[in-house]
Parts: sequence; C-alpha cells; structure tokens
Amino acid sequence: MDMHTLLLAAASGGVVALLLTVFGGGGSVLAVPLLLYVVGVKDPHVAIGVSAAGVALNALTALSGQARAGRVRWPCALTFAAFGATGAWLGSSLAKQIDGHQLLLVFAAAMAAVALAMFRRPKSDGSATVRLNPSMAPRVALSGAGVGAAAGFFGIGGGFLIVPGLMGATGMTLALAQASSLVSVAAFGASTAVNYSLSGLVAWPLVAAMTVGGVAGTLAGLPLSQRLGENAALGRRLFAGLILLTAIYVAVRAISGL
Repeated sequence: MDMHTLLLAAASGGVVALLLTVFGGGGSVLAVPLLLYVVGVKDPHVAIGVSAAGVALNALTALSGQARAGRVRWPCALTFAAFGATGAWLGSSLAKQIDGHQLLLVFAAAMAAVALAMFRRPKSDGSATVRLNPSMAPRVALSGAGVGAAAGFFGIGGGFLIVPGLMGATGMTLALAQASSLVSVAAFGASTAVNYSLSGLVAWPLVAAMTVGGVAGTLAGLPLSQRLGENAALGRRLFAGLILLTAIYVAVRAISGL
C-alpha cells in the first residue's frame, strides 16, 4: 500500500468528516464509494469493513464532546447499542456471504433511502427528561436490534435510522437522540469491523489514514457549519442530492459488474 493510496484515503476521510460536521447524519454512506472509486479498493467487502471501522472511530471522537456537554442519555443509549451491536454482527455476517457487486446494488438502494430521509425536516418534539423504565426497555431493545442489523449489513453508521429509532422508542428530543446515537454508531461500526476483520476484510492502514483525515475534516467543518446559518437547510438538501446521484453511480457500476 503506497503513500499515494494512503493520501487518497486520508482525503476521503476528511471529506466524509467535513460533510458530517456541516450537514449532520448521512455522510458516512459516502465512505464506501470513495474507497472504491477514489482510493481504488477493489473488493466491496473490504471497502465496507474499512468504512465501518472508520465510522466507529469518528463516532467515538464526536461522542466525547457530546458526553462532556451532558447530552447523552446513557441508559437508553447503552441499551439500544448493546442489542444493536448483536444485530450488526448478524447483519454483517449475512453481508459477507453476498457477492460484492450484488451487495453494492443493495447498498445503492440504502444510499437513496438515506438521501430521501435527509430531504425531510426532522421533528424536534420530545422530552428532555426521558428515563429508561421497564415498559420502555423492550421497545428500545427491539428497535436497536433492527437498526443494528441494517447498519451492519450495509457497513454504515446508521445515524439516520438510529436517531428516529431512539426518538420513537424513548420519546427523547431530537438533540438528545442525535447525541445519544453516537454510542450506537460507535458500537455498530465496531461490531461490523471486528466481524469483517476476522475474515481478513479490513485494511487497517486505510482505517488509520481515514481517521487522521477525519480529524482534519472535522476541524475544517466546524467554522463552516457556524457560517451556514439560515442556509443550513438548503445545504442539507444539496448534500442529499449529492448522495442520491452517488447512489445512482454506484448502482450503474454494480450492474455493469454483474
């Protein structure tokens, strides 16, 4: 693995982190296409494994800041993440058995779903004092397992599913769900990455390069997100459009490789 490849991986990690910082959830789905078509990873399974590991590490970085600010509702977040990590392991185990080009075709459909979800305005209603209780716990566990399975299958962070899953299962506000979702993003990514790693499908130098690039992308994205102001909604829609176009490109490439 030469320096040129590592630099491309770092640049790709920077792009993903910058977009995530500026526009919020959804950016991690670009990691796999960037690894395949910019960095030059040949095996779609390796691209998914590397993406999952990178997403987990970036989520831990973001989680530390949210935890210090007191926005993470730990009992709900840990329950959702624990059951979801098991789902992610099962989902990633299934994905490893599927032909790479067929998997990319399904991945393109998932990207399109992420883009369409980003076009919708998220609701911010909910309770800021939510507490995990016996009647709520089964809903949180079931929702976590389902979302984790999807995240593991596609090798993505799954934040666009985790946030509404937490809000629906617990009734917490959007802000608290976004902060608490990072626990699950890290857990799902780690579970998927370990599963792929056991099959030799994670290139750790690429993970390291993307992580370093991600730190730079996050730092660059913070001032940009503050400057967007009233244009944030428009920027998010444009970003969703970019993901949708990328999904079409991935689908075309996947079909041509079948």
